[in-house]
Amino acid sequence: SQKTQEIKEIKMRPNIDDHDYDTKMKKVLEFIDEGDKVKITLRFRGRELSHGQLGMALLQRVQADVVETAKVEAYPRMEGRQMLMVLAPK
Repeated sequence: SQKTQEIKEIKMRPNIDDHDYDTKMKKVLEFIDEGDKVKITLRFRGRELSHGQLGMALLQRVQADVVETAKVEAYPRMEGRQMLMVLAPK
């Protein structure tokens, strides 16, 4: 009975604080360990959109934190007010 691979979504804000970030990253790693893909969605509000580099920096940090166990399947891209990235288990 093989587990079907699901895509789990984790939502963050560009200016997330460290504690929230750590909590969400724990979930990300759990999903990856279970063999699921993880879609990270950054929601930008109002003026945050002009600070796209904040979002990029955050997603690069996510990449660096999961480099041991996950690969990037879809590199960060903007979709409307959201920035998306998909990680898959290695």
